[in-house]
Amino acid sequence: MKNLRKIVGNRWLQHLLFWIVAFYVLLRIFAPAAGIQEIDLIYSLIFIATLLPGIYLNLLFLIPRFLSRKKFVLYSFLLLILICATAGLNILTFSKLTDIILPGYYFISYYEFSDLIRFSLVFTGITTLLKLSKGWFQLMEARNELAKLEKENAETRLDALKNQVNPHFLFNSLAGIYSLVLQNSAKAPEFVLRLSDFLRYVLYETSADLVDLSRELSAMNDYVELQKLRADKGAAIEIQLPDKISDWQVSPLLLLPLIENCFKHGIKGASGPVYAKILCTISGDRLQAYFENNIGISADDGARKVQGIGLVNLRNRLELLYPGRHELKISHDKERFIVNLNIPLHEKTPLPDN
Repeated sequence: MKNLRKIVGNRWLQHLLFWIVAFYVLLRIFAPAAGIQEIDLIYSLIFIATLLPGIYLNLLFLIPRFLSRKKFVLYSFLLLILICATAGLNILTFSKLTDIILPGYYFISYYEFSDLIRFSLVFTGITTLLKLSKGWFQLMEARNELAKLEKENAETRLDALKNQVNPHFLFNSLAGIYSLVLQNSAKAPEFVLRLSDFLRYVLYETSADLVDLSRELSAMNDYVELQKLRADKGAAIEIQLPDKISDWQVSPLLLLPLIENCFKHGIKGASGPVYAKILCTISGDRLQAYFENNIGISADDGARKVQGIGLVNLRNRLELLYPGRHELKISHDKERFIVNLNIPLHEKTPLPDN
């Protein structure tokens, strides 16, 4: 199949086939009803020969230099001159040149100048349309290939970003387990069970483009509970999730970097009363998520540190997944860091009946 496309797409073969068809059409026009004679074959070949210079001057010079550059007036003027010159060449060939080239034959120009202009105009028009059509199809094919490459590149970048996220949470959680084990804490088994469920989701269920919103929020709740086990008892941690979420799906792991920031840059580095607030609501077909925490690091570099690799990856993922259809607003002062995220939800596709 590939070899056939290569053969059909051969430029020289395309031109040869066109002129074979043109020769046959002209032969049927010029030959008398009684039958095709040798003289008819020669006349048709000479007639085509008079068309060739004008046709290829248009294809190789006028179209690339003028028509393709949108110089329509100049192109039309030069094409008109070329068509008249082609008609003149036909008259000159049959009235003068054939006597010199083929002295054994007697030819005359059977057609008036106006008829020859029409012949030239028809062939020039057909070949111009064929060239422009070929160029259009090549452009469409190039655009399709570019779109395919851009999609593959976007998917590759998206996978890379998700793979950057997953180990980050694993390392944090393992550090928590290690700390609890060293303390012989009774919380360690519960931590391991929650971590196991959370990792099962992160490592095995997030490879799909969309996941159930209920599963995503459940995993986020597990993560918050894991962080609660590590947080001081005085930390005020609030999480509110919507109820009726069974009909929606969402791209996985979008909320996780924002939840992580609440703990990593707020509670962990705080010296006074600390808190983290996570509120998720559904409005129509959009998920609205609100994150607020105190800034538990130096005010001088607070804004710089809290916007680390997690938020950079999140911005990149949102641009790939929801270009122009999402909102990510980040604000802060000396005491608080606030993030508002608004993304579209996908309606869950019902399973087919058996």
